Amino acid sequence: MSDSNKITLASFNTNYQPTWCPGCGDFGIWTALKMALVDLQIPTHQLAIVYGIGCGGNMASTIKCYGFHSLHGRTLPVALGIKLANKNLTVIAITGDGDQYSEGTNHLIHLARYNANLTLIVCNNQLFSLTTGQTSPTSDQGIISKTTPKGEVKQPLNPLALSLISGATFVARGAAFEIQQLKELIKKAIMHQGFAHLDVLQQCVTFNKINTVDWYKEKIYSLEQAKHPTSDFKMAIEKSQEHAKLPLGIFYQTQKPTYEKEITNVPIVFDFKKALAEFI
Repeated sequence: MSDSNKITLASFNTNYQPTWCPGCGDFGIWTALKMALVDLQIPTHQLAIVYGIGCGGNMASTIKCYGFHSLHGRTLPVALGIKLANKNLTVIAITGDGDQYSEGTNHLIHLARYNANLTLIVCNNQLFSLTTGQTSPTSDQGIISKTTPKGEVKQPLNPLALSLISGATFVARGAAFEIQQLKELIKKAIMHQGFAHLDVLQQCVTFNKINTVDWYKEKIYSLEQAKHPTSDFKMAIEKSQEHAKLPLGIFYQTQKPTYEKEITNVPIVFDFKKALAEFI
């Protein structure tokens, strides 16, 4: 590739900048994503990103590529439609925990079992922060917010365990403030042939005063350094249940035919005359 055609960070620049609070974890996710795209040398015209409604969705229009700002919780159906329409595109869905793990939970389950060849990146700050800090499905018990003034009583959803048992072939967790590691996880998720789910722990400096960067750094550890076997499904389930410590890295990765390949192999025979006769 000549220098004139080489993909750089500037290749993804637009005339817009995100409007996040200073110190927001989305800056780290945004940076790691663009760095990953540069490392993989993905041209802007071969990339489509679908954004959800939430703070992460404010990334829309700030990365030069095909983009679609979807309805709340509906990024994955749109992303799947794009992938089926053009299998040559790299398709990424970027959502928040309130977006994906609330309204979008059913789509997560079904895209995981389909094994559609696309990447889901969830910006998980454990709150509905765009709407000023209500509890989300991943909020810890006891959290006080506008919707839980006496503390959250419900158990938090475990998105990694849900994704694993639903059939996802790549399940990983990163952190917005560990940019180099996150970049590598995003690259591996994009290169994976199948449904890749990457949950990203992130700080919300405005509304979440508990799950701060310092709080996370006392709890996180690397699965790679711990020599976690990524092909061991049972061990992945066990690791997804850890709460005292928070593992980062690839929990599970395997290969099986993608949804796009499977439906391409199904012969479609349509008898128009027969269908018309039955209709009449």
